[in-house]
Amino acid sequence: MKRFCSMMNQLLQIFPRSEFQEEVQKTKSERHARGFASWDHFVAMLFCQLADAQSLREIVGGLSSCEGRLEQFGITAPKRTTLAYANGHRPWELFRNVFYRTSERCRAELGHRTRFRFKNRLLSIDSSVVTLCMKIFPWARWTRQKGAVKLHLTLDHAGYLPEAMVITTGKYSELTVARRRQYASGTILIMDRGFMHFGWFSELNRSGVTFVTRTKIDTEYEVVEQREVAGKGILSDELIRLTSYKSRKRYPELLRVVTIETDEGKRLEFLTNNRALAASTIAEIYKDRWQIEVFFKLIKQNLHIKTFIGTSTNAVWTQIWTAMIAMVLIKFLQLKARFGWSFSNLVYFLRINLLVYRDLWAWLDDPYIKPDPPPPAQQLALGWS
Repeated sequence: MKRFCSMMNQLLQIFPRSEFQEEVQKTKSERHARGFASWDHFVAMLFCQLADAQSLREIVGGLSSCEGRLEQFGITAPKRTTLAYANGHRPWELFRNVFYRTSERCRAELGHRTRFRFKNRLLSIDSSVVTLCMKIFPWARWTRQKGAVKLHLTLDHAGYLPEAMVITTGKYSELTVARRRQYASGTILIMDRGFMHFGWFSELNRSGVTFVTRTKIDTEYEVVEQREVAGKGILSDELIRLTSYKSRKRYPELLRVVTIETDEGKRLEFLTNNRALAASTIAEIYKDRWQIEVFFKLIKQNLHIKTFIGTSTNAVWTQIWTAMIAMVLIKFLQLKARFGWSFSNLVYFLRINLLVYRDLWAWLDDPYIKPDPPPPAQQLALGWS
């Protein structure tokens, strides 16, 4: 019979330990460490996400109860005060860098294929708010009575894995964060109406980036050309010029508006600077933006980013980045498995088998495999002297 290390240990092997140590040296996260290594900290926080530990006590207790199996990780269970101090003081940039390396490795192994025929890179951007109590998190002021942090996410539609993320307090707008980033020429960027800014659209157009978004009700424009309509539900395909003084000054070039009618009879208008793709493809591209909403829903329902085990900025950032690492790993397993896992079921079954000694990849493909039957009992001959 083959022997395997635990499933969590195999999950950690997706990200090489040597690369982790490189990030430890870059961020100098062990500069003042006293016996509690960054790897121990990382495993403990990942255990928090994967094992559904709700507090420091549950993390430490869960690790202590399986102390014999922690030897394969090369760690020992920390004390609560040690873990709390590390969350509050060890640089969260280490976990951010681990997230980016893990995401890049997983996306490279899966390839850059989408459900569309074009070869352009397809990204969607959006943000999600995690509300906090102002009395407990006074640094996260959002409104008079509420605090919040925002997750500004860029989702790669090749596998629907996160390509980039920025964490801010609630006072930062999603448009401010999006404008700070540069996108490669040829990228197709999907966004909702909250990102509409014609000055930024002009910058994207000059850099060769295609954008697809919804029009606002108060957008003033004139139709320059009516294009031929083809495809189910396509009402019109028009080239337009902005007529408002400020908008036209910010974006003097022509834009394209595709109008469709959904099966429910709802009328939708999509604004883009792309003239080559079919109108039906533009509509399908924006429809695919829903996947970023699904991503936020999955991480909030299955991982810990709404309740926190620390109250400082560093502790909150550390926990969110660890949740993102866990999210990337679980999504990667879901995409690699031949079994038809839903994300929630995979999280649940992985959680109850986390420290079981079994081949992770065989389990992913056939989780309900029956064990081999024991050999039939043989009657032993009794010898009488």
